[in-house]
Amino acid sequence: MVPSVSAMNTFRVEIPQSDLSDLRRRLQSARWPAQSGSGEWNRGVPVAELRSLAAYWADGFDWRAAEARLNAFPQFVTEIDGQRIHFVHVHVRGRRADALPLLLIHGWPSTFAEYSAVIADLAHDHHVVVPSIPGFGFSVPVTGAWEVSRTAAAFVRLMDSLGYPRYGIQAGDVGAGIAGAMSRLTPAVTAMHINGPSAHPFGGPLDLSGLSGVELARAERFNDLVATGLGYLQLMSTKPWTIGASLVDSPIGLLAWIYEKFHAWCSVVDRDALLTAVSIYWFTGTGATSAEFIYESMNAPGTWGAAAAPTGFATFAADTGIRSLLDPAHEAEHWTEYDSGGHFPAVEVPDLYVSDVLKFFSAR
Repeated sequence: MVPSVSAMNTFRVEIPQSDLSDLRRRLQSARWPAQSGSGEWNRGVPVAELRSLAAYWADGFDWRAAEARLNAFPQFVTEIDGQRIHFVHVHVRGRRADALPLLLIHGWPSTFAEYSAVIADLAHDHHVVVPSIPGFGFSVPVTGAWEVSRTAAAFVRLMDSLGYPRYGIQAGDVGAGIAGAMSRLTPAVTAMHINGPSAHPFGGPLDLSGLSGVELARAERFNDLVATGLGYLQLMSTKPWTIGASLVDSPIGLLAWIYEKFHAWCSVVDRDALLTAVSIYWFTGTGATSAEFIYESMNAPGTWGAAAAPTGFATFAADTGIRSLLDPAHEAEHWTEYDSGGHFPAVEVPDLYVSDVLKFFSAR
């Protein structure tokens, strides 16, 4: 059954002042845990760092400025398959007829705002569409169970309704899973560009024999992730309601939950970019619904099937992608490696990100 699409209406991010005041009150009245140990990150987020970041969120971070930056892009909401879908759509009049549109799909714990520093540069050469995954950001309230495959069908319908018979997709994290599922649904997906390729973490630790240099360092980082860094995914994949209660009621709990991942996966954490993402999760109450999306996706059959479109890869410094393991025959037509950046390259190294994406899609 083809998902139906309702009328598209313009949208602006406009968080009520009462919500900002409530957030500040909660941050200022937070209860802080006692922590033993050395204060390092081996047990999670050190309370001293969390307190400093929360203080900045309450009295230094300018949400209204972040809101204005997001509202500089044309945004819309529509309904597909009974679900409200929020998206940015930069459609430049006069663009040549053969300009390949690009669909950018975020992951977790990210939002559409991840791409705010790169949309304008990409839009010099491409029409750009940036949706919010159902249950993330402003694609709420959630109706029914949503996961990778259902979202892929909805995004295919979105691009079709925008009049794009062919397009490319750039994505990372769970967004890459959605991109792959879209490529299996329609030949309209001309090509895909994926950042942060990695072995599947539930496959167990990697054999380090035969690896050296950067690949050995990445494999060791991956094995550390398998051993100590998957608690968040195990919980969201099995008990999303349990953690969801904390994520929608406690801004400190939400901040710690997301900050830990930014710290682990990024080369450098941009404080304002982090708090923009966390604020969107907080104001929309999507800490819980995004966890349920992960639960549904991890427990649905066929979620992580192979892509059916030509795919290029970009691996950044803090990533765990190892080409000799993931692409041993060098069959991928595009594989680049960088000595900076990480899981959110559009935030961390926007110039490198834009350059790599434009290079890959230039001949499409």
